[in-house]
Amino acid sequence: MTQLSRRTSLKKMVLGSAALSCLPILQTEAKSLETPLKGNVNHAVCHWPFNPMSLEDLCIAIKKIGFNAIDLVGPDNWHILQKHGVECSMANGADMGIVQGFNDKANHDQLYEGYAKVIPLVAKAGYKNIIAFSGNRNGMDDETGLQNCTEGLKKVVGIAEKHGVTIIMELLNSKVDHKDYMCDNSAWGVKLCKSVGSENFKLLYDIYHMQIMEGDIIRTIKRDHQYFGHYHTAGNPGRNEIDSSQEINYPAVVRAILDTGYKGYLCQEFIPKATDKIASLEQAIKICDL
Repeated sequence: MTQLSRRTSLKKMVLGSAALSCLPILQTEAKSLETPLKGNVNHAVCHWPFNPMSLEDLCIAIKKIGFNAIDLVGPDNWHILQKHGVECSMANGADMGIVQGFNDKANHDQLYEGYAKVIPLVAKAGYKNIIAFSGNRNGMDDETGLQNCTEGLKKVVGIAEKHGVTIIMELLNSKVDHKDYMCDNSAWGVKLCKSVGSENFKLLYDIYHMQIMEGDIIRTIKRDHQYFGHYHTAGNPGRNEIDSSQEINYPAVVRAILDTGYKGYLCQEFIPKATDKIASLEQAIKICDL
């Protein structure tokens, strides 16, 4: 299958549920796991890799598997989650996308407006996390970008503190999927966390992306876990299933995460190659359910 970037896929999602309702339902049947989930891992999944499956069908499928959280859903679609008793493990809708972020001062006013509007909605809905992005370098050096991100984030982190919401900036690879993205290594991200200086700003440690950029996943998690507020998965190379066909030892990584005392979400963000996408998701949940 041709891989779509998250950016391209999310743009296609704006066609809305009306358009999706015209499509055939794809692989939404999921049998309950023979063995119940152990309860040590808070499982979640991103919707976008399962397009064109509707958000509603994904809600039904994950409930059958035995977990109840979906990442990267904005306020306009929370009613679908709520209908099915599914949590929004990572909200979006306040950012300007991956390319335009906090590292450019020209974006700060619009970002402040977006986060000031959406953070109270996140809190009112009972959710805890909202996504953020650094933006691309566009010729900017990393130190200037860090200073600009710090300035912009400090303008909004007080709102997050007031409402008990955590702003979480995603670490993405700039080698394969997101060329020129600034927050592309854990050291820069940790430095930003220290500069912002708030427990309501953390990093989304994407295991797939950081395997590409720096490797040494388990050592990094053990050392810097206090700055990681969320985790994403996918197999490398290819960003597909997290089975034995790829190079990351996910049971070992998940064990390392649990050993830090982490209580947040571990979210599947792989792009299924298999025809039965939900079977792939069920397999991934089993792999990570320690």
